[in-house]
Amino acid sequence: MRSIGLFIALALLAAPQAESREYLKQERAQSRGFTPGVVTEGGKTVWVSGQTGLVDENGKSMAGDFEGQARVIFRNIDAVVKRAGGSLKDVVTITVYLTDPRLIDPLIPIRKEFFSEGNFPASTTITVHSLPAVGMMLEISAIAVIGDK
Repeated sequence: MRSIGLFIALALLAAPQAESREYLKQERAQSRGFTPGVVTEGGKTVWVSGQTGLVDENGKSMAGDFEGQARVIFRNIDAVVKRAGGSLKDVVTITVYLTDPRLIDPLIPIRKEFFSEGNFPASTTITVHSLPAVGMMLEISAIAVIGDK
């Protein structure tokens, strides 16, 4: 009897784990680098404060460099989520604050670069008059869900 219980326990451990996220994809949204909705179940939720990229990891100024700031921001978000045991692929939603609405189009290929599997987070983009520092062009906050059902 114990061997049957042990067999069942081992089978459950070996079974592929269900993802804690379901991406409700749509063609137009995918082309723009986001998903209309992401369904989560279970897992650990990580609320990532707004990240900025005015200075990169080596201390180099990114003031006025939109693409550089965006890449630093996504790396920062990834680092925060990794501290909680996940990665950027666990991010289910982002809120993007831009100082110029024309910056959304240059952001799309960068999103696709960081979410290369096509599982884009749900996204809201807000245009703001300014951000806290001169030269800062965007800020992104995120929510991640780490773990399986």
